[in-house]
Amino acid sequence: MTPVAPAREADSGRINRRFARLKQEGRAGLVTFITAGDPDHDTSLAILKGLPGAGADVIELGMPFTDPMADGPAIQAAGLRALNNGARMTRTLAMVRDFRAQDDETPIVLMGYYNPIYSYGVDTFLADARAAGVDGLIVVDLPPEEDGELCEPALKAGVNFIRLTTPTTDDARLPAVLANTSGFVYYVSVTGITGAGSASSAAIEEAVTRLRRHTDLPLAVGFGISTPEAAAAVARVADAAVVGSAIVRKIETGLDGEGKPGATLVADVLGFVQALAQGVRDARR
Repeated sequence: MTPVAPAREADSGRINRRFARLKQEGRAGLVTFITAGDPDHDTSLAILKGLPGAGADVIELGMPFTDPMADGPAIQAAGLRALNNGARMTRTLAMVRDFRAQDDETPIVLMGYYNPIYSYGVDTFLADARAAGVDGLIVVDLPPEEDGELCEPALKAGVNFIRLTTPTTDDARLPAVLANTSGFVYYVSVTGITGAGSASSAAIEEAVTRLRRHTDLPLAVGFGISTPEAAAAVARVADAAVVGSAIVRKIETGLDGEGKPGATLVADVLGFVQALAQGVRDARR
């Protein structure tokens, strides 16, 4: 007898609808990353709520963690600022709920590490995340061999599981990486931590072409994208450009000498995102 796959909840559909709309409009999307609670809860929430209006098509919301192995200095510092100001998983999910009160269309993907989710309790976390309005997860320290820990339960609960691929993920490894991936594929364009260096346009185009032979999912490219021009270069060949460290650094530069948010921090961050979005939107014209 053929085994029956476990029943799965339908996901929210926001990610699929967003990328379908981008395709219809003939452009790539802008995926923005901020750390939940950076530099404090209220300021972070104000930035989060302002991102769609500034041009973000998909939002990655970082789950603060004390030992972020894949993150460079900027995002590490953001996580510490958030944790020092009371960030925790319940408050991260509360941010998503507050965001959903005004925006039920923009996809939100939680990005981070497995430890905080494990500590919360996988089943409870997935139920609370889905109820809050989370559309997907990117968990960088769980390989495909550990899909039973979180990936499969997430898919069963109706939460997309978005996988990272890298320049060192060869054709033999890709099928395993992509097997349970849903929503979109995140291509890390450089080897190393976030915010360190950038790949050439030719290397990114070659990687995107190779990945398209393995999957029909949308391809988002991140790591090392820090200017509207760099975002535009990615947008010409991929389905989305991901910007994280550059936005987080903009938050950091808006702090005063005591680490408090300056009067123009939120406006300055959203203005930077607007410039990135304009670069992405103009890329294929």
